[in-house]
Amino acid sequence: MGDFAVKYNGRIGFGDDRPAGVELPAMSDYAKPPKSLLRKVGRAIADYEMIREGDRILLGVSGGKDSLSLLQILSHLQTYAPVKFELGVITVDPEVEGFDPAPLKAYYDRLGVPWFYREQPIMEDAKKSMDGDSFCSYCARMKRGIMYSTCRQQGYNVLALAQHLDDLAESLLMSIFHGGQLRTMKAHYRNDAGDIRIIRPLVYCRESMTGAFARDAGLPIIPDSCPACFTAPSQRAQMKQLLAMQERQNKHLFPNILHAMRPLMDETP
Repeated sequence: MGDFAVKYNGRIGFGDDRPAGVELPAMSDYAKPPKSLLRKVGRAIADYEMIREGDRILLGVSGGKDSLSLLQILSHLQTYAPVKFELGVITVDPEVEGFDPAPLKAYYDRLGVPWFYREQPIMEDAKKSMDGDSFCSYCARMKRGIMYSTCRQQGYNVLALAQHLDDLAESLLMSIFHGGQLRTMKAHYRNDAGDIRIIRPLVYCRESMTGAFARDAGLPIIPDSCPACFTAPSQRAQMKQLLAMQERQNKHLFPNILHAMRPLMDETP
């Protein structure tokens, strides 16, 4: 048996046993994810039944370390998983100064993955129509709408997003502190219209893991250039600092938070 096992619908696939005749891309274009990442992603996919036979998955890639790492992981699973699925990529350009998607476009072409590039002046739109909300929340909703539309136009039934365990823990604290509710992001759910499933395969992975992989693999990370992210500390940034401080005192903090969040994460359709 290989070291990497992924269970899909009762079947087990082992990442060390590539099917005969299947060749991987050249290593200059294909960076094999470490087993530590593959195990956690594989377990999340199995626990929440994220990928099913014949799925057409569109991955949202911002150019950050997390989404680029997930692109490499899903590309790897296309070869090794016991179910067949298609993979495409979408990048939404918010048209803020300093965002240059050129490295991403070249990278997608080298990987041979279908990609879609959408431009939307989100910053300018926010100035006109944002009402009582943070820019980050507005931007996220706008991007999500664009990704849903592209899924429908191009025939993708699954949207993959790259939030990780740190993101979910921060969302939980934000919901408790500022909303008085026990809520966090779902690992797998269906959108309000009911026509698209949303999956987050990195929900068991720490941010440090995707950061290390992206750095070691030389992935073409695009630095965050959104001016709204630098104007003032956000609620999420404050939660990140709080969690970091607590983790220095308790090495089991994130496993414990994950255990507590499990009932909140499960809405598997």
